[in-house]
Amino acid sequence: MEHTWRWFGPADPVTLPEIRQTGATGVVSALHEFPNGTVWPVEAILARKAEIEAAGLTWSVVESIPVHEDIKSGEPGAARRLDAWAQTVRNLGRCGIDTVCYNFMPVLDWTRTDLAYALPDGSWALRFDHVDLAVFDVHLLRRPGAEDDYAEADLRAAAARLAEMTDAGRARLIATVIAGLPGAEETYTVESLREDLRRYDGVGADELRGHLRTFLEAVVPAAEEAGVRLAIHPDDPPRPLLGLPRVVSTASDARWLLDAVDSPASGLTFCTGSYGVREDNDLVAMARELADRIFFVHLRSTVREADPRSFHEGVHIDGDVDMVGVIRELLLEEDRRAREGGPRLPMRPDHGHQILLDQDPSRRTNPGYTLLGRMKGLAELRGVELAVRSALTPVPA
Repeated sequence: MEHTWRWFGPADPVTLPEIRQTGATGVVSALHEFPNGTVWPVEAILARKAEIEAAGLTWSVVESIPVHEDIKSGEPGAARRLDAWAQTVRNLGRCGIDTVCYNFMPVLDWTRTDLAYALPDGSWALRFDHVDLAVFDVHLLRRPGAEDDYAEADLRAAAARLAEMTDAGRARLIATVIAGLPGAEETYTVESLREDLRRYDGVGADELRGHLRTFLEAVVPAAEEAGVRLAIHPDDPPRPLLGLPRVVSTASDARWLLDAVDSPASGLTFCTGSYGVREDNDLVAMARELADRIFFVHLRSTVREADPRSFHEGVHIDGDVDMVGVIRELLLEEDRRAREGGPRLPMRPDHGHQILLDQDPSRRTNPGYTLLGRMKGLAELRGVELAVRSALTPVPA
């Protein structure tokens, strides 16, 4: 597989020369400076591409062109935003960039409740705690009707945890959930988040799927024309959140999307961490079934906790993901593509632990996107890939 690394542009604490030393050959990036719903100019794309190539790397994947909330909520401004998104895809194709990862999560991108969960070995991981989310949703955000989305036991646990929290703890939880995580293009206050959630009043799973189909019908033809592959990222966490529907969470969701607008330009980002949070997702079977429509891979492993609705980021090659089995299926697909002239298969390590010098408060780091934690993950994944590749290669007689 092609080994890539996510880079958030010139403001990223991890530099391009450092990325090159990790063993990655490709960069996954975006033009975060352009507001959601606007066109990325060709000149700006080429300038960023030249910057990456000057460091001896390749701009392998765009992650991501954000999908404007007007599109996801189906509001009147959607048509204009769709045109802008499609034009950015055409511009990327003109610049020789052929893979775009995107997501269709309403309002909030990937969500966690703790950015420095201490593990037994002393490393820090990202964590999602279901009770902490209930504390935020019911007591801090005070979303109308939030109590109806939680069981009585959850509400009691949330009330007890709230009573134990200091003011600083409450502020930290609010900031963690809504202040914006790497890759999220919008930030919120409690008040503005509450207002944006109201945009989705009356938008259930069926309506959101309808808006996703409308999006695909508008942008897939542009991708076909430009020679660009679109790879949707699954929901993270893969379940409804804050009263919002989420419709890219399961194998059946992936099948629906691929059938909704059936095109070789429309496919999947296979994120083992996001899909792997759900016990009902068999990742090895999914990788085997969906292989020809997987255009990009995020390799990470999550660990479901005693309450399986809560989880934390595990070691890349451990946790609840059969990483050896997944990589085996991906390599078999890569071999098929090599025989048939199919597209390359880029992968990247995702959500590394915060370890060693990256824990030094003087070293700024993006949550989940540390230098050393991801470098460790990439090394582990490359080792698994090499071992599996060796096992798949016939021994000469």
